[in-house]
Amino acid sequence: MSRQLMKGNEAIVRSAILAGCRGFYGYPITPASEITEAAALYMPQVGGVFLQAESEVAAINMLYGAAASGVRAMTASSGPGVSLMQEGISYMAGAELPCVIADITRGGPGLGNIASEQSDYHQVVKGGGHGNYRTLVLAPHSVQEMAGLTALAFELADRYRNPVVLLADGFIGQMMEPVEFPQIAAEPKLPKWAVTGTAETRGNLISSIYLETDKLEAHVRQLEAKYYLAEQREARAEDWRTEDAEIVLVGYGIVARILKAVAAEARLEGMDVGVLRPITLYPFPSLHFQRLATRARVFIVVEMSNGQLLEDVRLAINGVRPVEFFSRVGGNVPTHHEVLAFVHEQARRFTCAALPEEEWIVHV
Repeated sequence: MSRQLMKGNEAIVRSAILAGCRGFYGYPITPASEITEAAALYMPQVGGVFLQAESEVAAINMLYGAAASGVRAMTASSGPGVSLMQEGISYMAGAELPCVIADITRGGPGLGNIASEQSDYHQVVKGGGHGNYRTLVLAPHSVQEMAGLTALAFELADRYRNPVVLLADGFIGQMMEPVEFPQIAAEPKLPKWAVTGTAETRGNLISSIYLETDKLEAHVRQLEAKYYLAEQREARAEDWRTEDAEIVLVGYGIVARILKAVAAEARLEGMDVGVLRPITLYPFPSLHFQRLATRARVFIVVEMSNGQLLEDVRLAINGVRPVEFFSRVGGNVPTHHEVLAFVHEQARRFTCAALPEEEWIVHV
């Protein structure tokens, strides 16, 4: 395998094609536009379909049709565009249709700006559409992971017959790094439930409507069981120097890379600092947090939002350990020096709290 230098956005498309994706339906929006551009270039070369829709609403419904025919297909957008797709995503989850949606996040709310932010977390992790459904969510922190997690996204989408979101901030989408791609995967087989216009598939019906209350309840319970299974099997996280960490830094995407640099410098200063990086935002890797909470003294969540990941970290730890928070928003990124200063502040605070009272009282 040769290494190729490219943007994270392009890596998504190249990896999707290698994973058997043959349909892309989308509408360009910064900072995700290179995904649509790359799909327009590469999809026709492999006999696939590229279609620039007239809107994000049209794109997600085109994706519904392609997925219903059994084709591996995807779309891509950013905050405002993904907002417009939410009804269609709910429909696809309700109809149990596999697809991949790349969300390259930008500042919000509203039109916000085109700078990187992480404020789409609630929208995709909690389900921004209506009804009882979830989307599986993967969060890459490098261009290599943009490729690797895209391939995994298609596997998970087929395995659970459910939309999967690749959630990456604008930094990861726009940066360039060397990427290695795996061997071309075997062409995925047409699923038995697909509708292809043939006599054999005429009896198949792809729908999310259940007019009888008991039938809808049974369907929702079936979805619940599927999500529970994913929670048991698919939660992923990276532990970075956490084996003896008393201070655990938590972040995803570009923030996680900053946190690793902060933890490395803090280690040189004699502090036991590690990083826990969620890779799956849903299913959330709660067990990783609970395991580290048996010895860590404090968790510090850093994100480019006003505390969306923070909520899930606090739920996972359930009050066993304190969880502190540092953030930048509006397209600003937390700097190495800002985060390190915050770590120093928390280290002093919890060191003092651990000492007998007469040792930490300041005598003038």
